[in-house]
Amino acid sequence: MSTLTWARLPILASIFCISLIAGAQVPVPPLTGHVTDQTLTLNAEQKSALEQTLQAFEAKKGSQIAVLLVPTVSPETIEQYALRVAEAWKLGRKKVDDGAILVIAKNDRALRIEVGYGLEGALNDATSKRIISETITPRFKQGDFYGGITAGVNQMLQVIDGEPLPLPSGNSNVSFGAIQQYAPVIFVMAVIFGGLMRTLFGRFPGAIVMGTIVGGMAWLFAGAISIALISGVIALLFTLIGGGMVGRGMGGLAGVYGRGGGSFSGGGGGFGGGGASGRW
Repeated sequence: MSTLTWARLPILASIFCISLIAGAQVPVPPLTGHVTDQTLTLNAEQKSALEQTLQAFEAKKGSQIAVLLVPTVSPETIEQYALRVAEAWKLGRKKVDDGAILVIAKNDRALRIEVGYGLEGALNDATSKRIISETITPRFKQGDFYGGITAGVNQMLQVIDGEPLPLPSGNSNVSFGAIQQYAPVIFVMAVIFGGLMRTLFGRFPGAIVMGTIVGGMAWLFAGAISIALISGVIALLFTLIGGGMVGRGMGGLAGVYGRGGGSFSGGGGGFGGGGASGRW
């Protein structure tokens, strides 16, 4: 074997090892919602509650926050994997970069809060570290994963809510996703109270009153004008249609809402490795 060949062996070996490591990387799952659980740790009710909380916050504030649970990130570190997820999902609005991800590697007993550029002032490394060490990991050590995730996410949202960020631009995906959680309430109110409003005020005035009431309630709970307007219009239409048409209208709109799932996507936000990690 020539001297040149021997000299190339370390280089070839390094390339081979890098290829093996790259091939063994845990794939980043597709972004289909605010909560992705590949460990089956959360039940359907818990996952739905978290999803609704994060949808409502996005509609109100504009920031995109997500939770990801995976079994392991090995052979990578939690920092390497979380940054890959952030770069793939691109959470947060473009040029605002107000996204954040709570990544949990359950079997590795490791977690990380990955923070977008635009939130690094509020959800800085020290704050992220405190949320992990004081709020999340104590609950994880007791086996309370849902409690730890919920408490940690709520603290993240409180910190971000105090940050002066641009108002949401009325992104249709955000409004459509957030309105889903209020649709059943709108339907029930329209069915129960719609007839009463028509009796008291007449068909059209009653529909306006009903739409105003529902829109006001949606604004009170969601804090987003887009959701309030959509909710009010839906309630107005149901009250205006009334009678046997309500059932058909409810079925049709319910079908539309059902098709809305899976349309969630990142807004083009950027990440630079800010945040904090922890273990339990």
